[in-house]
Amino acid sequence: MNKPAEINPFEQARILSEALPYMQRYDQAIVVVKYGGHAMGNESVAREFARDIVMIEQAGMKPIVVHGGGPQIEAMLKTAGVQSQFAAGLRITDAKTLEIVEMVLAGSINKQIVGYVSAAGGRAIGLCGKDGNMVLARKVSRTVVDPDSNIEKVVDLGFVGEPDQVNRSVLDAVLGAELIPVLAPVAAAANGGTFNVNADTFAGAIAGSLQAKRFLLLTDVPGVLDKSKSLIKELSVDDARRLIADGTIAGGMIPKVETCIYALDRGVEGVVIMNGKVPHAVLVELFTDQGAGTLIHR
Repeated sequence: MNKPAEINPFEQARILSEALPYMQRYDQAIVVVKYGGHAMGNESVAREFARDIVMIEQAGMKPIVVHGGGPQIEAMLKTAGVQSQFAAGLRITDAKTLEIVEMVLAGSINKQIVGYVSAAGGRAIGLCGKDGNMVLARKVSRTVVDPDSNIEKVVDLGFVGEPDQVNRSVLDAVLGAELIPVLAPVAAAANGGTFNVNADTFAGAIAGSLQAKRFLLLTDVPGVLDKSKSLIKELSVDDARRLIADGTIAGGMIPKVETCIYALDRGVEGVVIMNGKVPHAVLVELFTDQGAGTLIHR
């Protein structure tokens, strides 16, 4: 195995010094990071991500991690012999599926991330939206067009919800205790039940409720691409809406951008869609002028 190239200590000191203005800019700032399930599949990448989260916390920021877990849920459903079904881009969640979703998201994945953060020297606490009624959700209603009749019809997604209310007092208490919240996107229903919530949507609601300075949406693509597939470094909300209308932003990127707009409308200063598989992407975004993806702002 080749040894990594050694960095001259003076060059290392220069790099650290140049990070000072960014540390000052984000001092005591809330940064919500949505961490995708695909990036968790590689242990070394997951541990590197946890180390970066601890570093920004040590630099004076208040990070909140919201994680997904699609691939891990899919694997567990297959093991349990449960066939997955999707409609309008969301997993149809019956009672058996919900049981597995909650077990994987609020259980194994959540505690794994907490463990990685702890191993990196941080103090993390794993929670889900049901804890302290942090996130109350309402049932999602979606329509799809029948390809044969071309008639729009309502699809019952089962126990799939979208955030209705966020009680920030729980998060304020956790952040006040200098802990790093790691949140699973499982929410409470008004009747005491449970809803499976899309992780992007859940994270956007958390960022909006706390009026975070930055909301980092880690995906498996570099960011928003133009029609020639080149990265768009910066967009206003109006730009983003125009690109959705003309088809430049399409497919699965549309709900991500709409989540970004939702968060911005509720007071988030800036949202970044970025590739979570790039080493130290969070640090590149927060501590350099170059940034690591597409910045969307009001």
